[in-house]
Amino acid sequence: MVKERIGLGILVSGRGSNFQAILDAIGKGSLLANVNVVISDRPEVEALERAKKLNVQNVCVEASSFGSREAHERALVKILESSHVDLVVLAGYRRLLSTVLIQAFKNRIINIHPSILPAFRGLKAQKQALDYGVRISGCTVHLVEEEMDGGPIIVQAAVPVFPDDTEESLSSRILDQEHRIYPLAIQWFAEGRINVEGRQVFVQDFSHQKEMTLANPLTCG
Repeated sequence: MVKERIGLGILVSGRGSNFQAILDAIGKGSLLANVNVVISDRPEVEALERAKKLNVQNVCVEASSFGSREAHERALVKILESSHVDLVVLAGYRRLLSTVLIQAFKNRIINIHPSILPAFRGLKAQKQALDYGVRISGCTVHLVEEEMDGGPIIVQAAVPVFPDDTEESLSSRILDQEHRIYPLAIQWFAEGRINVEGRQVFVQDFSHQKEMTLANPLTCG
């Protein structure tokens, strides 16, 4: 059954270009969601300014104000739960999560990473790809677990790597795909089409040709 609107909690640390892509998809009607709250671990970042301009609930919760990562995340959980969040979306959030937040939103936290995981985890994935000499790179939407960039994969999109690519040009090409598949994956959650079986994530009723041109998930139904 399709839920009317899914409530999102967006965690950010920077400019928030994927946050903007989510807002754009909501505005176009292709994503049935509401952004219930935007939380940053850093003050005065561009993503918070975007939220403020749109009158979206926003708050900065700096980790340095807490004695431990777990205490910081307990504060985040309290805000997310009080904001009636169904799905937590990491949009350039730069902190590794602990079990506190992961268990509070089990299989309901997603992230996007600029590589075809499990290749090139961590920072500067685009530079890693160029240094390694791969011919295809891309991006991955995945569920978040404690292992960095190690959660079950929801969907991936590929881009070519050209001989004259720089880190900036490859990053830009990958970012275009991030902005396409991240809202798509969130919409699958909104439609109740995501099934998780161990490390496998299946998308039910994946039959739309338009979707096939964007990404390649595991399918069922």
